[in-house]
Amino acid sequence: MDKEYHGVFATRSPARPNPVGISTMRLKMIEEGVLYLEDVGGLDGTPVLDVKPHVVEFDQPDDTSIGWLEENVHKIEESRDDGRFAR
Repeated sequence: MDKEYHGVFATRSPARPNPVGISTMRLKMIEEGVLYLEDVGGLDGTPVLDVKPHVVEFDQPDDTSIGWLEENVHKIEESRDDGRFAR
């Protein structure tokens, strides 16, 4: 969504140095030791390695920004996956 080059950690590129990502999600329920999650920022079948509670006091600092994406976030609705994320 931008004409400038950005490092792999500044993007949601599928070409990452490892397949581990970080995502905020909702815990819908726990049933017989199985976690049921919603709003996961990954593909179906992606393993979840760890789950931690969201604590507003330190998970959302007041000085957060989205960097270079700030000027391009309006393009999200018109931008689509080019096929590298799912086969």
